[in-house]
Amino acid sequence: MNEDVVKKICQDVSVPKMIKVRQHFVEDNISPQDIPAVVQDCLKRDAISSQIKPGMSIAITCGSRGVANINIIIKAVVDYVKSLGANPFVFPAMGSHGGATAEGQLQIVNGYGVTEEAMGCPIKASMETKQIATTDDGRPVFIDKYASEADGIILVGRIKAHTQFVGPYESGLMKMAVIGMGKQHGAEGVHAQGFKNMAANIQRYGKAILKNAPVICGVGTIENAYDQTYKLAALTPEEIIQQEPELLKEAKKVMGHILIDNADVLIVDQIGKNISGDGMDPNVSGTLPKETGVPRGADGSDPKMGNFHADRVIVLDLTEETHGNGNGLGLADITTKRCVDKVIDEMAYPNAITSTLVEMVKQPLCVANDKLAIQVAVKTCVGADKQAPRIIRIKNTMEIQEIEVSEALLPEVKANENLEIIGELAPMPFDDNDNLF
Repeated sequence: MNEDVVKKICQDVSVPKMIKVRQHFVEDNISPQDIPAVVQDCLKRDAISSQIKPGMSIAITCGSRGVANINIIIKAVVDYVKSLGANPFVFPAMGSHGGATAEGQLQIVNGYGVTEEAMGCPIKASMETKQIATTDDGRPVFIDKYASEADGIILVGRIKAHTQFVGPYESGLMKMAVIGMGKQHGAEGVHAQGFKNMAANIQRYGKAILKNAPVICGVGTIENAYDQTYKLAALTPEEIIQQEPELLKEAKKVMGHILIDNADVLIVDQIGKNISGDGMDPNVSGTLPKETGVPRGADGSDPKMGNFHADRVIVLDLTEETHGNGNGLGLADITTKRCVDKVIDEMAYPNAITSTLVEMVKQPLCVANDKLAIQVAVKTCVGADKQAPRIIRIKNTMEIQEIEVSEALLPEVKANENLEIIGELAPMPFDDNDNLF
């Protein structure tokens, strides 16, 4: 489309001044130097330590997401297992990530500082699986071959809200057992029924694994909004079933989110796989695909994640680290030519096909520059005050400690004790090409 045509349609839309605001979240955390002692204190309980005998081989999981202090946590588990005379080894537990190859998964693990030299134990990587059980409805259950041959398994994983479904178990120890340990083979089986059935399937497969695999315990970590280790807990298989849902609730309370309930427009500077599996975390942005595991409201309203909603979502660019993977761009309403030009279909399409969420890679309305994207967003917001639109701008959905808001949102900012104004109202700093960066 001729850029001048869009400009003409939106020429009456003025871009408001913005002001920088700091969001305050829970800051409590366990310092990295204290983590080993906390982990080992958690594992010392008789219900756990009595299950680890001298000479036993103990498999310890390492996932693919960037968990804070994961190398320190796993090292602490390894050292404790060694102190009891057992023989630990670490194995990648990340479904089909790393290109669904042992080499790719080992590279990811090593990238987190989880190496044989640093851990002081072997790292065994394989995509081979072994069937250990069937679910209560007759489906085969697979786990990593090395883990199935071990005398005991210790799950290590972060407990947090998932981006595509809600349930008592989302991202956490149960999911680590099912999809992480299941490798490509197991993960594919769980995903086959789509995200609408994911919450039920995580429970169904997870309980079968905890019953039939030699799982000794799970070490769960919760992070605060600043990507710091907030809490650590070691749970027996029975406790995983009973207590992980409560830990998930706690994790949702301390995670970062936008402390304003709604806006006309949300501007997201960058999305990428290094930010979220969905490019942008819907628990922050409120964006969801149609085929999701999040139920509709009781009144039949569209599914919603978190408390925030914007009528229009703009994505300005991709992160460099996402290497052209535009997964999640389809959840935006408007984007820029700069962003679309960086998308490499071959990077994004496999993810969309495997997850069955093809909407994630659709192209939104695309305009020439950032200023025009904002003008189009405001223009198309039904019911918005076009002269005083409610706009929020974030760098990405991971870094939301500091955000920018438009003048129309200042009364809400001033009324919220967890929001602090740290700048002055100023026009958006567009360059000669009408871009913000």
